Amino acid sequence: MFNRFMLIIVFVPVAIVLIALAVANRAATAFTLDPFNPGNPALTVQVPLFVLLFLALALGVILGGAVTWFKQGRYRKVARQRGLEAESLRQAAAQRPPVAPQGPALPRPN
Repeated sequence: MFNRFMLIIVFVPVAIVLIALAVANRAATAFTLDPFNPGNPALTVQVPLFVLLFLALALGVILGGAVTWFKQGRYRKVARQRGLEAESLRQAAAQRPPVAPQGPALPRPN
């Protein structure tokens, strides 16, 4: 239910905006990798502007995800260690014979 809500409320409007952006920016744009000689044809590519925009967006998502993944590595390690510890404690508890509960003796009703 929540996934469908996110799809409708967030992703559909974003997709509409991206499609409109792609249609509005169809003109070919020169993209060069040589800052000192921008007219160098060996390092210049003519591509539509929306392709450059989408590539920049994809690169940002990939780099942001990678940085986040590396930054959260220590937390994943701790979670993995605690999961192994919990599993070993479960196995140890399963191998131990059950113990009768001990407590104060209750008087018998007459």
